[in-house]
Amino acid sequence: MSGDLEVSALAINVTIPQSLRWTDTRRGEAFTLTTLNVRLLPDGRLATKAYGRPVAGGRGAYVSFPVPDKPELAALVADAASRAGALWAAHRGLG
Repeated sequence: MSGDLEVSALAINVTIPQSLRWTDTRRGEAFTLTTLNVRLLPDGRLATKAYGRPVAGGRGAYVSFPVPDKPELAALVADAASRAGALWAAHRGLG
């Protein structure tokens, strides 16, 4: 059965440590980015988007931002993906 099984998405959410957070602007509003969404693509590569809260406060819109090309963020993504893979591999089934 596993050969015929199609998994369409694997995604994790990762909290960005305070020291690695950054601010970006969208639609005239500044956001502090606090969370990464990391997806495992069918070819094995990872794709990321960042999400956060408006600097001015409130809920604001759920808007994605590109993740800067920084070694510290790349390491965070790689570590999180490896940790998620280990957790998935060790699953104990339903219930």
